[in-house]
Amino acid sequence: MDTHESTSDVPGHPLSAIGYAGVLRDLLPIALWRVNAQGRVVEWSLAAQDLLGYVPEELLGRYGIPILVPEPNWESAEQLARKVMAGETVVGTLPLRHHDGHLVPMEMWLCPSVDPQGRAGLLAIAVETSAVLRMRDSLAALEGLFTQSPIGLATLSPDLRFLRVNDALARMNGVSAAEHLDKRLTEVAPGVNAAALETVMQQVLDSGRAVVDVRRTGRTPADPDHDRTWSCSYAPLLGSAGRPLGVIASLIDITEGQRAQAEAEQARQRFVLLAEAGARIGTTLDLRQTAEEVVQVLVPQLADSADVQLLEQVLDPDEAAASTHGVVRRMAAAFTDPLAPAEKLAAGLTFQVPLGSVYEQVIADGHPMNLYLSDIPALINDPRAEGLRTYLAARVGSARLVPLVARGKVLGAVVVTRSRSREPLGEQDCLLIDELVARAALNIDNARMYTRQRKAALTLQRSLTNSTLPVVTGLELTGRYLPASDHEVGGDWFDVIALPDGRTGLVIGDVMGHGIHAAAVMGQLRTAVRTLARHDISPGQILSSLDAAVADLGENEMATCVYAVHDPAAGGCLIARAGHPPPAVADAQGTITFLDGPPGTPLGAGGQDFQTEQVPLPPGSLLVLYTDGLIEARDRDLDQGMQQLAQALRHLDHPLEEICDGILDRLLPSAAQDDVAVLLARTLRPPGSVRIHPERHGLGGPARKVQGW
Repeated sequence: MDTHESTSDVPGHPLSAIGYAGVLRDLLPIALWRVNAQGRVVEWSLAAQDLLGYVPEELLGRYGIPILVPEPNWESAEQLARKVMAGETVVGTLPLRHHDGHLVPMEMWLCPSVDPQGRAGLLAIAVETSAVLRMRDSLAALEGLFTQSPIGLATLSPDLRFLRVNDALARMNGVSAAEHLDKRLTEVAPGVNAAALETVMQQVLDSGRAVVDVRRTGRTPADPDHDRTWSCSYAPLLGSAGRPLGVIASLIDITEGQRAQAEAEQARQRFVLLAEAGARIGTTLDLRQTAEEVVQVLVPQLADSADVQLLEQVLDPDEAAASTHGVVRRMAAAFTDPLAPAEKLAAGLTFQVPLGSVYEQVIADGHPMNLYLSDIPALINDPRAEGLRTYLAARVGSARLVPLVARGKVLGAVVVTRSRSREPLGEQDCLLIDELVARAALNIDNARMYTRQRKAALTLQRSLTNSTLPVVTGLELTGRYLPASDHEVGGDWFDVIALPDGRTGLVIGDVMGHGIHAAAVMGQLRTAVRTLARHDISPGQILSSLDAAVADLGENEMATCVYAVHDPAAGGCLIARAGHPPPAVADAQGTITFLDGPPGTPLGAGGQDFQTEQVPLPPGSLLVLYTDGLIEARDRDLDQGMQQLAQALRHLDHPLEEICDGILDRLLPSAAQDDVAVLLARTLRPPGSVRIHPERHGLGGPARKVQGW
């Protein structure tokens, strides 16, 4: 191991510490450094440089601990150094600081060291912990391979003598593993054309290239009365810099010939297909797409057709049991045969499972079953499907009916068929199909439950969000709620509350999270706001009460909110915010601002009062309340979103519904990435007043971001 030394302190180092590391260096880079009695580094190896990034000139002659050891560990490092200087050898794990600043856990041996002048010092021998773990795992894997593999394995030295043999190879040769050691193949098993095989192994050593599937036939002491055939593969065993260390040999008994080869290929294909199924089935939580992914995996690799059918009572448990009992709905189907009647196999079609049929038995018992050809037409008792029944009777050669069972419940079944021109389904085929369907059933059930939960959340969200806004004094109103997607719903909401004396409460909020829980929390907050608003308390006090209510729901609950009270007599709004994006205000002249009042903290955070802001709203003014999903997206930040919102507020003389649609079209040209709620309130003009068009008078302009947001 090459090292750098300080010429002023330590002239040399014992060869036993710095000499060639041989095999160990190939396996595990070992860093060495030495410090003198004063703690200064006097030697720094190239391996230490590679592992920790410091060149020798940066360390030699300097105190090592302040540079290499994180400050919290200085005292411990000093204690270890004192022990070593006192003559102890210490072994342990210590994180060291790399040149670029990150910490490197190291396994370390700290030993007393004396230079040729008799001066005491400390020798550090260190390896990176992760490298030790990798070597441990590699050795464990190698040990497991040799002890558990059914394949005969051996390693041989450069002179082709056995170094190690596993039990499988010992059984093949009929000679114990111990009797192989230090012998050549010609000595252990001369009856298997050993000389020719040694020639092949020598070629592998000389060329450095592996040789695969060399056949050998002969008799060994394991079975002296019969010839057996093995497939032998040899690969070079190389050390660092390509230095040859020997040969690795693997042997497989292929005496059974094509049958064993076919079984091995089938097993390989089975694992490939299972891996493919794991990657392709369940990529989304969409029920229909999951069913289509199932048939795409099965057809044409395992079958010529696959038909995924789910019980109606599973798909829609709220329907009356009598009307759905025994009814199945086709979710997806695939047929390779162009003559298949596609109109009879369309997704969405329903049919009744025939009473007393094999299908009914499979659904009841939850066990798969091969179908006799006479069973197949009997499964279709609908007179309108005569063409399908005729087709199946004429074209299908074998079939299997596999129930979809997830969490102990039968969801439906998958019908798999092969045509008469293809080899019938065998035992291994059936096992693989059953396993694929079992895995698919869990994905289908996950999609089914998610679909139900999403539907329930959306129903709850819509039932708790006003679909029709009230008619109030002095304001024209409109609002929108958009879930993030067809598969996700959250806790965004808005509401309008008629208050005494012609005033109006306007509220918008956003509950953290998605799903039915977020929708339920939203419902509680909406109810709380309505209750508190009718007690005629200020917006700030309402938010304080909501903050306490959210805190009571649990430490993980959080929401943002804006509550405003419009008073037409005063000509403005009193507004308070709880961590919510600032409302936008556009006046009749086209000037657009974002409120710069106190933003407040999110509901549930606690700890401070919510202050109010008085906002004048002359006739023709527009107040825009929104949730962050409107202005924030992966491709833009809040400032950009607010700028785009301001640009969307240019046509204030248009109908309010049209203005709202324009905002959504501009800021959400594609599907929303988060739930979005928008509430627009425009103050009514006195009868006979004239609207001003900002574009025609040079008014308006981009939104200005007010300090504090």
